Amino acid sequence: MKIYYEDNHIIVAYKGKGILSQADGSNKPDMLTILKDYIKEKYNKPGNVYLGLVHRLDTNTSGVMVFARTSKAASRLSEDIKNHNFHKKYIATVEGILDNKDYVLLKSYILKNEQERKSYINKNGQEAILEYRMINNYKIDGKDVSDIEINLKTGRFHQIRCQMASIGHPLYGDKKYGSKSIIKEDDFPLEAYSLSFIHPTTKEWMEFKSKEV
Repeated sequence: MKIYYEDNHIIVAYKGKGILSQADGSNKPDMLTILKDYIKEKYNKPGNVYLGLVHRLDTNTSGVMVFARTSKAASRLSEDIKNHNFHKKYIATVEGILDNKDYVLLKSYILKNEQERKSYINKNGQEAILEYRMINNYKIDGKDVSDIEINLKTGRFHQIRCQMASIGHPLYGDKKYGSKSIIKEDDFPLEAYSLSFIHPTTKEWMEFKSKEV
């Protein structure tokens, strides 16, 4: 686990692939528990440690996350998310060749199927908006792929996976959404590499990146 920033109000850390955002009753590790233990040990805090989850990443998505160390910080960050003052950018590898070096707007309506744990394009669903642009093209095992940057405007369940598959470019190895590529299960490349937001107390604009694109 990498810590990018911490103060008395927030902590920004990197979530690895295969780690939950918060516990779900299984034995999988989760970021809330990991960070609570980290704070408890580092600051020698007795009793329960408060840590607020204000946004999530899927288990099979890695990336930068911010957590609130006070209820006031949690409330302000949550409000900024509602008001679209909270920005996440992703890097993904998709099947096929894309050639748009400028952002393309992709707008759909997505409906989540709870039983299948999968989303579908459906006019009765919630509005889902993202922008994507091509970074580079290459081949994996003889198959054409493209690395893309995604500017996520809304945060629907499996939004990126569902929307990219709907235009014929599923994430490389994402069998659930139509990829025919053979990779380790749920090891498809999707990373929330950039996170920017307003600090809940200082009001400073903050940006954190796991890599440069």
